[in-house]
Amino acid sequence: MKSRYVVQLFMSTLLLGGLATGIIGFIVRWDEFQPYFTDFDILKILSTLFWFIGVGLIFSLISQMGFFAYLTVHRFGLGIFKSVKLWNAVQIVLILFVLFDLVYFRLRAFGGEVTSYLLDPAIILVVALVVAYFKAKQTNREAFVPAVFFMIVVTTIEWMPVLRVNEEGWLYLMLYPLLLCNGYQMLILHKLNQKSAQEKKPS
Repeated sequence: MKSRYVVQLFMSTLLLGGLATGIIGFIVRWDEFQPYFTDFDILKILSTLFWFIGVGLIFSLISQMGFFAYLTVHRFGLGIFKSVKLWNAVQIVLILFVLFDLVYFRLRAFGGEVTSYLLDPAIILVVALVVAYFKAKQTNREAFVPAVFFMIVVTTIEWMPVLRVNEEGWLYLMLYPLLLCNGYQMLILHKLNQKSAQEKKPS
């Protein structure tokens, strides 16, 4: 892919992460920041918004590092297993393992009811299936499992810093921008690759 498309992917994902976190931040932590709006304190609203956007840029960078790391791992996996079906089977096992761990290890670490830990994996799974469906529809059926793997396993790894803290405000403040950025990158990459390939063809 040409460098200008790499820059385009980087900048658009960065912008998405910043703006998404700026909006999501006020939503998931509304109880904390509602007084700013009821008092119409513009200075505090803007300062908080800029802070959320800055945090979102960091989330976006984490997302992009995870995405390009996965592209390398994916090629590495295909090279080791020599078969798309076998590599997909390995990815499915890892997907199930991660979804189980999102419930089991958090339950052991923080206690409480098991049902309280089911929502987050369910959200990630639903988003992953939706993104994978459109990815496979736009490319080919073999892209479905890798897309689900990336959206679940890699997102969870990227989400790990706040998972260890288990503070609800931070959990969702980071999770939703990561899902948006990861889904965007997954769905836009092949389009940029196609544009780059077309430009390389002799006229």
